[in-house]
Amino acid sequence: MPDITDTTELGDGYDQPNEAVKETVDHAEERIDHDAPDDAHEEHWSVLKYVQLFVLLVVVTAVEVALSYMVDDLGALFLPLLLVLMAIKFFAVVLFFMHLKFDNRLFGLMFYLGLGLAVSVYLVALFTFRFFDS
Repeated sequence: MPDITDTTELGDGYDQPNEAVKETVDHAEERIDHDAPDDAHEEHWSVLKYVQLFVLLVVVTAVEVALSYMVDDLGALFLPLLLVLMAIKFFAVVLFFMHLKFDNRLFGLMFYLGLGLAVSVYLVALFTFRFFDS
């Protein structure tokens, strides 16, 4: 049986090595050690760490709900506190539950830009309705 990486015979003037096939075969023959530690990728969390993060998110949500009942007591500090707590929850969910911490940085950047756009639109809406005027 002929070797598939030798040549392709497509007709007049087309006898040349099939480089795409040759690269695929060469790559398939490489031995990859999946058990070797890779410094570029961090290990995924255990179930216990995910449960701890879940409990932290529940506590942050409870603080947000409690702050919503204290809007008159907090005054101008109310909105910045809620925005900070919202950002903490956003990053925790995106980085760990959606596993973006372990994916390509481009995916994380897309979510960060989405957060920035959402906060910007929200602040513009608040300024439009004169929320910050005393």
